[in-house]
Amino acid sequence: MRLVCLGDLLLDVIVRLEEPLARGLRADATAVTHVGAGGQAANVAAWAAALGADARFVGKRADDDGGRLAEAGLAARGVDVLGPVVEGRCGVVVSLVSPDADRTMASDRGVAPALRAKELRGEWFAGCDHLHLSGYSLLRSPIDGAALRAASLVPRVSVDLSSWSVIEAFGARRFRERLEALAPAVVFANEDEQRVLGGPLADTTWVLKRGADGVEVDGVAYPASPAGAVVDTTGAGDALAAGWLVGGVELGLGAAARCVAQLGSMPPVERS
Repeated sequence: MRLVCLGDLLLDVIVRLEEPLARGLRADATAVTHVGAGGQAANVAAWAAALGADARFVGKRADDDGGRLAEAGLAARGVDVLGPVVEGRCGVVVSLVSPDADRTMASDRGVAPALRAKELRGEWFAGCDHLHLSGYSLLRSPIDGAALRAASLVPRVSVDLSSWSVIEAFGARRFRERLEALAPAVVFANEDEQRVLGGPLADTTWVLKRGADGVEVDGVAYPASPAGAVVDTTGAGDALAAGWLVGGVELGLGAAARCVAQLGSMPPVERS
């Protein structure tokens, strides 16, 4: 499979608390932290490459230290990193993970949403079987124009809805109309995203992510793969999407289980 993912390549900063945050000027809390490449589209590309796909990433990146670190981290996982590099700030996503693995995120997407359709090159998509889009790439301009242009260059498209709150702010009906015009073959959604959107699209394979309860594919339930201790859920949905696209539901569930057992949203770098 030759997969291309368009969207964000950011820095992930994950803070796993070993105790609840304390309030006060001199308060402190012990934590374990992780800094590395992230971003929804980049995560899917990294997991797809780890699972045997020929994976590409297309996105606008910054020429700052953070951008270089993120690009190196994705390339080290076997992904071909493509797209314009510009002056500016690399985006950062901070994930605060509580001791029970619950997660809160704060996102700064940096230069990523500034990708324009006219900046795309046809050779980046040549020979690709499938385009995967994060919902974020359809909810901001001008990257939405780039996403729609890319969809015209690849025969099959999937979308991860990404965030119920961003969909709600954009306008659920407006976003649904955009999805219906795009006509993706596959949509990945969690229960909140599905609710805000108003339910599945017609004539689309609908993968409902249910966390520890596994997934439903067009209404058929599949239990989650055993994961042992859950360390961090960041990127689990992206691992699931990558596995599903590469080899189906069981591979997707297995990739998600691997992801939650580690700190970080991407698979480990293979060392020779």
